[in-house]
Amino acid sequence: MIDPVPPTSTRGRLFFFLWKHLPTLAVAALVALAVVLAGLVGAKKERLEAAKRASRAEQPVRVNAVVLALQPVPMEEVLNLPGTVEPWIRLELLAKVSGAINEVQVREGDAVTAGQVLARIETDDYRVALDAARAAHDLAKAEYERGRVMRQTNVISVAGLESLAARQQTAAAELERARLQLDRCTITAPMDGVVKRLDAKIGFYLNVGDPLAELLQIDRVKAVVGIPESDVDAVRRLEQVELTIQALADHRLTGRVHHLAPAPDSGAFLFRLELAVDNPAHRILPGMFFRCRIVKQRFPQALAVPIYAVISRGEEQFVMVAEGEIARKRPVRLGIVEGWRVQIVEGLKAGDRVLVEGHREVEENQPITVIRTLDDPAGFGR
Repeated sequence: MIDPVPPTSTRGRLFFFLWKHLPTLAVAALVALAVVLAGLVGAKKERLEAAKRASRAEQPVRVNAVVLALQPVPMEEVLNLPGTVEPWIRLELLAKVSGAINEVQVREGDAVTAGQVLARIETDDYRVALDAARAAHDLAKAEYERGRVMRQTNVISVAGLESLAARQQTAAAELERARLQLDRCTITAPMDGVVKRLDAKIGFYLNVGDPLAELLQIDRVKAVVGIPESDVDAVRRLEQVELTIQALADHRLTGRVHHLAPAPDSGAFLFRLELAVDNPAHRILPGMFFRCRIVKQRFPQALAVPIYAVISRGEEQFVMVAEGEIARKRPVRLGIVEGWRVQIVEGLKAGDRVLVEGHREVEENQPITVIRTLDDPAGFGR
């Protein structure tokens, strides 16, 4: 293709230049137009945003809120503490005489009564000793009787008679000791209880002081719980405590306060509280865990709000209260906590409407719209 010959006149050269660069110039014009339009749109958007901000500043935003109308309710300050069950009496039986065991009449886990025979130690040696002691006693007694007759005729002196009397008393003591040793060969239960451990086995040779068995009295048991120092004074005034034993399908029962230790345990610094619990059917076993519910004090007419309604900022604690359609801040002093409720000791009165939803979105004197009023916070969310 042959390029056209450029004109020689000024007007011709200008027309020729525009014609040759027409596409480039058109694109540049479109870009310039787009830039201008974007600037105009941005400026208008800035004006609209400024107008909105000014409108919000002039008219505060309303927040939707749910309020609780305060009414007095009963509250309790409660301790919920764990504990363990112990037998009422734990008794270790020890051998009082030495010898081989030749009879055992119980097994571990058996219930026994006071006086019931548990086992026997061979008695042959002790029977022989008893016979010898009886013979020595009879001889000493006869000699003393003869001495009394002889003293009446002054055949023996007073000192001689006193010696015979002392010999008789010694023989009587030896006879009683031999009888007691023989009786101790029969091992009996000193109380009603359950055999927890049985060390006695037929053929075992025992020395004095060797263990025979361990008995537990569980017709009633001790429910033992550790009380913190701060709660000792409140617990001291109690007479009964509610218990729940999880191992027995959350069985509930009442324990009577039996003993509160005058000093804490050296390790945990907890004061040992013993509760007496009747257990005639032996359902409750030593070692079972329980939880006790100790009511320290009761407030029949308390003002309470949900814990989440209280706002903490630094050392300040407050709630938001609806006064008409305006939110107001009320500093409060808190009391006891029961479940999800906290007692308000100061700062509120019956009838006040406390914000329980929307309270963290408002500031002092901000307008609100109350969309729901509750009489019972337990119904919130239904």
